[in-house]
Amino acid sequence: MLAPEKHLYALDWNNNITVAIITLISYDYMLQFEKEVTFVWQRQWSVMIYLYLVVRYFGIVLAMICAVWGGLFYIPEAVSYSMFVFMQWGFSVYFCLAEVVLVWRLYALHNQSKLILYVLLGLLLPIVALYIAVDVFLWSRSSAVSVQEIMITPDIKYCTTSFHIGPMHVIYASIPVICYDILLVVLAIAILRKHLKERKGFEMKPNTYVVMLVRHHVIYFVLNLATQIFIATLWARPSTVVLYLILLFKLTAPFIIVPRLIISIWDTHANDNCVHLSTMFEDCACLTSPPELEQPED
Repeated sequence: MLAPEKHLYALDWNNNITVAIITLISYDYMLQFEKEVTFVWQRQWSVMIYLYLVVRYFGIVLAMICAVWGGLFYIPEAVSYSMFVFMQWGFSVYFCLAEVVLVWRLYALHNQSKLILYVLLGLLLPIVALYIAVDVFLWSRSSAVSVQEIMITPDIKYCTTSFHIGPMHVIYASIPVICYDILLVVLAIAILRKHLKERKGFEMKPNTYVVMLVRHHVIYFVLNLATQIFIATLWARPSTVVLYLILLFKLTAPFIIVPRLIISIWDTHANDNCVHLSTMFEDCACLTSPPELEQPED
């Protein structure tokens, strides 16, 4: 394939993926808006509500900026580079906030144990420092990754990225992040095992919320693992098709799944026969209520 045809092919993929990203993010927002009004705007605000609003709206803004970056609209090279750096820092902020959400859920699972909260937040600090280091030394250095303007015709121009080093640096940097997520999953599963053992002794059904929270930890672990793998793949200079399919996943899945993991708990809680419906879930006694308050299995 000749160079102009190759660039036109990439631009066509870019524009199609851009439309798909905007459509998916907008459609998901419309689907969840009614629940958001009910469980966020009409409730007393709490830490988890603040976290939800940040991951929801910062995620939407970040996804839209990433979607229009590149070829859908012409953006000068200098501006494109600044936007690219902002996007990469934005991804780091978003995933750190998602980790805080998981930590706060584990805090609820452990009966609001301050020790668990402080230990997990303390272990999160090196992960935050690692994200900053990666953003500074990899994503923000033109010697590692740069933005170049491609001119197909005088009227058709777009910007794309060029990676100048291999994926090993990103792979090494992703290992502590994955290990931290494994720790969170292990803690969640340990709580679930203890919970199931206690309920079995009382011949009671498992607490719905405990099971949901552990399932959400597993889902997020798989999501973040896939994201780390795909980010490393970008540095390996994949083909055009693989590149834009990775970007479609990276720019939609985290911004759709993380807010849904938060609001699904509130939705389930509101439709349950809980005596604490006026209380936000993370402060609700339904998570740690004694088994004798629930109905036994038939």
